[in-house]
Amino acid sequence: MKSAVLDTSATKAMVKSAVNKGGIRRLRSRMAHGLTSEDDSPKVKAEIQEQSISDAPLQKHAETPAEAVSTCNNTTTKVKEEAVHDQAPLTSPKKLRRGRVKVEYEEEEGAELKRERWEPCDWRTQLSFIREMRSKRDAPVDQMGAEKCYDPEAPPEVRRYQVLISLMLSSQTKDHVTAGAMQRLRERDLSVDAVLKMDDETLGKLIYPVGFWRTKVKYIKQATALIQKEFNGDIPDTLEGLMRLPGVGPKMAHLAMDIAWNRVSGIGVDTHVHRISNRLGWTKKETKTPEETRRALEEWLPRDLWSEINWLLVGFGQQVCLPVAPLCSVCLNQHTCPSAHRLSPNKKLKSSPAKPTGNSPDHKLASPTAQVKDEPADTSLSRRRKNTVKQEVQLTSGEDGPSVLRKRNSRRAGPQQDRPLSSHGTQGTAET
Repeated sequence: MKSAVLDTSATKAMVKSAVNKGGIRRLRSRMAHGLTSEDDSPKVKAEIQEQSISDAPLQKHAETPAEAVSTCNNTTTKVKEEAVHDQAPLTSPKKLRRGRVKVEYEEEEGAELKRERWEPCDWRTQLSFIREMRSKRDAPVDQMGAEKCYDPEAPPEVRRYQVLISLMLSSQTKDHVTAGAMQRLRERDLSVDAVLKMDDETLGKLIYPVGFWRTKVKYIKQATALIQKEFNGDIPDTLEGLMRLPGVGPKMAHLAMDIAWNRVSGIGVDTHVHRISNRLGWTKKETKTPEETRRALEEWLPRDLWSEINWLLVGFGQQVCLPVAPLCSVCLNQHTCPSAHRLSPNKKLKSSPAKPTGNSPDHKLASPTAQVKDEPADTSLSRRRKNTVKQEVQLTSGEDGPSVLRKRNSRRAGPQQDRPLSSHGTQGTAET
């Protein structure tokens, strides 16, 4: 009986060991076939799983052979799935890139904008020197500029209209000529109604000899009619409205807003401001027109200096930084100005040829006596001189007064067609 029991237990043990050995072999073959191209990490994991499978029968002795086989199969599938899952990110051809994070700071942005803002070097020092040179206020613009040409006792709308007319007359005209024309107009009651009642010939006589006086007569009449019709007899109080007037450009409009309305809308750039700004290097690049200079200056110049800069540079250009041959030797900015001494080089006086002396071998050739002796006498010389004198100068008697001298030299007299009649009713005559 005992021997039968022993045989039965031995048979069961042999069956279990055979099943375990067969399952382990199949598992090894399948793993070797499916994991040939895998890395070392899945193989290590498979060996660990294999060891756990081999230990399973020892823990469960009551397990049947069918259950053991199913357990081995499930474990093998799980090992394969885990191996494939772990292998996917390792064999992927795409590599993850490290993302970039942009960090912004408000203080650093403001500092960067401040660094990017262009401004000329030494401009504050140059401006202080110009203020020092303009401290006496004795330039023509200080005495006869647009701020000095209107009637201070007139009504406010009349004063503003007179400021506009003085700016229109100042274009391409010296300040003393503009001041004289404004004085004559004020004597005839310079106002909107008075100008509309005035004919073109009378207005031309009063503003002559300003530059382009015929064109300015037409612009003044048209602008005055528009002011009366659309602005109730007062000049516009906006930059756009002022530029709608005929003959009014950006420079006049900005200056009119500043002087007449006491509002700073921009920098008034005329020929002096345009020239000096380019000479001092106050523009990022060289500008060709005053309007380009205005935009270049407004990009960096502080707004509280826009009203002062026109007055400073105009007087400075009239006294020191002249259009031709500027006085760089007396300018305080001669050491910081990029154009100093280049536009006004030291010109050498033309030396007259040396006169030959008595000991010179060419003394006989330079002697007028020897030349007169060698040349034949010209008997018609005196006759030609008399005819020339008669053609150039004539003694004429006028109907309204004593005799006057009239010169026939066309180069000195100039064209008389654009010159209006004088108050005496004569044209092109000069009193002696």
